[in-house]
Amino acid sequence: MEVKKTFNVGIVGASGYTGLELVKMLLNHPHFKLTYIANSEGGTTINKLHPSLNGVCEDSVDKADVEEIAKKCDLVFLAVPHKTAMAYVKPLIDLGVKVVDLSADYRLTQEVYEEFYVPHTDIKNLEHVVYGLPELFREELKSASLVANPGCFPTSAILGLLPFMDKRVAHTPIIIDAKTGVSGAGKKLSDVTHFVNVNDNLFAYNPLMHRHAPEIAQKLGVDFDEVNFVPHLIPLTRGMISSIYIQVSGDFDALKLLQAFYKDEKNVRVSETPVDMKSVAGTNFCDIYVKRKGNVLFISSAIDNLMRGASSQAVANANLMMGLDENSAIPNIAYVP
Repeated sequence: MEVKKTFNVGIVGASGYTGLELVKMLLNHPHFKLTYIANSEGGTTINKLHPSLNGVCEDSVDKADVEEIAKKCDLVFLAVPHKTAMAYVKPLIDLGVKVVDLSADYRLTQEVYEEFYVPHTDIKNLEHVVYGLPELFREELKSASLVANPGCFPTSAILGLLPFMDKRVAHTPIIIDAKTGVSGAGKKLSDVTHFVNVNDNLFAYNPLMHRHAPEIAQKLGVDFDEVNFVPHLIPLTRGMISSIYIQVSGDFDALKLLQAFYKDEKNVRVSETPVDMKSVAGTNFCDIYVKRKGNVLFISSAIDNLMRGASSQAVANANLMMGLDENSAIPNIAYVP
């Protein structure tokens, strides 16, 4: 049977940075037609929300409506906050619309989610959601109707750690020291992300108890107490780098193991020198470097928090869901210099 070549897709939550990145990719997608753009208010156009789109896309932005989404879309991206997403997912799945959810609403088990977020109102769909990390769940994604797009910090940390989990000394600490650009906090103004607070500054936030820590632990198959995750905000617009430390045992070449693990993965690049954020900016790449000293392993993993950490990974997941090439419309040339 011939696969349908064109699919109608929509975005709910087009006002934010991840919404903008989705628009940019979907406008150039060979098989996705952007037929619906919405936010919580409507009554505007996408170029008024994002002036960078003047002369490129001036489509109307509607107030999000489930019935309209179902009429106009085969698949929809939900770039909305946690709790808001599950209110859309439940009726959309019932109406036959495939969903890529960029929020945290479907990434965790009910028990863990409710401990770190809010009561869950869509337990039924938690049972068949697929976690949207292609390197782990590529085959499952091909038949998914609902995908939980991973968090940015977990994407960086999990991809860095996966090749070495079998070499790690069981129950020893996993230490993740991560830095992210300010765009990860979204467009909403706050005292923390105010220019005067961020400029020429560096600080940790939610150390050891950040909501992404249980997501990392869950996907690595370890206890939450073993993951020691500390994120830092740095005075950059975009980018993320995780410095990871674990104890290992056995005689192995860490670089060769890393290269072998990802030899068939187009969106993971193994580096023989320490990685940097600029080289992945604007792409879906995750660059990884490893160094061993005795029984200590240092892993450095870099991604673009808005792309591999959100929007480009979401498009890759949608491609797989629709039977398309995983890398359709995925940027692979970094914003350098």
